[in-house]
Amino acid sequence: MEAILKLFGEYFFKFCKMSGYDRMLQTLGGNLTEFIENLDALHSYLAHSYQEMNAPSFRVERGAEGKMLLHYYSDRSGLCHIVPGIIEAVAKDFFDTDVTMDILDMNQEEERTGKKEHVVFLIVQKSHRQMRRAKPKGSQDSQDSQRDQEAAFLRMKEKYLSVSIHAVKKSRWEVVRNIVMFGKGHLRDTFEPIYPERLWIEEKTFCTAFPFHVVFDESLQVKQAGVSIQKYVPGLQTQKIRLDEYFSIVHPQVTFNIFSIFKIINSQFVLKVRREMLPAAWRSQPVLKLQGQMIWMELLRCMLFLCSPRLCSLQELEERRMHLSDIAPHDPTRDLLLLNQQRLAEIELPHQLEMKEEELRVLCTHLAAEKKTESLLYATLPESVANQLKEGREVAAGEFKTCTILFSDVVTFTNICAACEPIQIVNIVHEVYKVKTIGDAYMVVGGVPVPVGSHAQRVANFALGMRISAKEVMNPVTGEPIQEERNQIRVGIHTGPALAGVVGDKMPRYCLFGDTVNTASRMESHGLPGKVHLSPTTYRALENQGFEITERGEIEASEDEITGKPEARLDPKGKQERESHDLATEQQQQTYLRASLGTIPPTPRL
Repeated sequence: MEAILKLFGEYFFKFCKMSGYDRMLQTLGGNLTEFIENLDALHSYLAHSYQEMNAPSFRVERGAEGKMLLHYYSDRSGLCHIVPGIIEAVAKDFFDTDVTMDILDMNQEEERTGKKEHVVFLIVQKSHRQMRRAKPKGSQDSQDSQRDQEAAFLRMKEKYLSVSIHAVKKSRWEVVRNIVMFGKGHLRDTFEPIYPERLWIEEKTFCTAFPFHVVFDESLQVKQAGVSIQKYVPGLQTQKIRLDEYFSIVHPQVTFNIFSIFKIINSQFVLKVRREMLPAAWRSQPVLKLQGQMIWMELLRCMLFLCSPRLCSLQELEERRMHLSDIAPHDPTRDLLLLNQQRLAEIELPHQLEMKEEELRVLCTHLAAEKKTESLLYATLPESVANQLKEGREVAAGEFKTCTILFSDVVTFTNICAACEPIQIVNIVHEVYKVKTIGDAYMVVGGVPVPVGSHAQRVANFALGMRISAKEVMNPVTGEPIQEERNQIRVGIHTGPALAGVVGDKMPRYCLFGDTVNTASRMESHGLPGKVHLSPTTYRALENQGFEITERGEIEASEDEITGKPEARLDPKGKQERESHDLATEQQQQTYLRASLGTIPPTPRL
């Protein structure tokens, strides 16, 4: 398991480089020690984008001759073996150095949030140049060298276990020597700063220049605070106030005392204001978080927490009722807020585009369904009536003083109708409305619902078009055109007044009522196959309109047909049933139409 976790650490470093984090990782430090010391700062930056990230903490103790102690803290036990894989890969790739890592100590520390794994690694560095200059030795020398290393390791472990957790002040020359021995020995590594004899800044100016800072002693008693932190945490500057009474530690997750802070003083700290210590009117708003570094002042025996508000967006700034003016002009938090706001806007724009795209997709789905409904509506109702229904208007019943109604039937065509396509039977080429289809029978009206003066001519042309189209429809049984056989089209037409309107709510239908419908039906039933049978009113409407019309003459009809009474007949079981027939209301001279058209108008509309 240890070997697998170490290999995973090596691969994870390669994965971070491939993901575009290589430049960021390279800028963490000029050597391996500085790199490890700034890992906490990197995790703090990533926490802005990954709010739920629970990152480990690192603390380094520098030693002589390229050695150092790495303290690793994590809430996830058992994963410490990933660290050697990462550190060794970083040392080889970034700093051209080989390192060896051994575990000196491993324990569970009782912290504020529960058990926390604390592992201490001994890191020994050796550059590749030093390894190339080293000469190979015999097996005895190798064994002696290995024994020397084991002895040095044991001495280092004993020394670590006996070291106090308190900071120990070293002499200036010892620090310089350790730095020179740790690095490559360049002169720039021996730099020492020069400090003034006195601090040239007034107390008031310091508190204004650093509006978010707190100074507290070893007992956590507050000694000094910046002006802005006093503004948003009232009562902090009063006497005998402990810092842990007003704040809790969010990161690192350690107990709030001076000894725990000393352990990981190089880490970035995040403190959160305790809600119960705020005025009652402020407790409903989000609490303030402060992030920064801890600086130990040895002469004063006090800790300086130099910090800034932990904010990710202008919205968080407004929620805490703060302003950019509360943050010092030199504080990069101002720029980070504005840059992050711009980044959030850039992220939000694609998100909005995705939402709009999803809305368009839903609208297209609804539109497709609406088009199907619209197509069905136009197939069952006239266009003008369908448009009124779409707009939510009520369609009132209309009385038409004159219109022309056509009934058609294919003689003895019922048996073969199911084998033919409807469009093969009738190719409609005129502006008329098909009201009803029952089997092979058609009912068509002209002049309804849109009144038109040429309704009789339109219906007559439609009837002739039916006869011509019937010649192109083949009987699937005999293979001969229908018009050439006994199965010919019989058509009847009548002109007169009618009442029309929409019937039904769930399945609306446009229906016609009146004697004109009955008379048109009688014109069809008493007509001759292959002929167009006209009533006198239709004849008068078509007279002198270019049609060839021949008189039909008198026909015989039963009394029941004339009066409209149903005929009585018996079924095989002797039960009487009545068959309903339409009543012919006009007993006038009947005629039939015989004509031919030179051309057929273009594709029709129903």
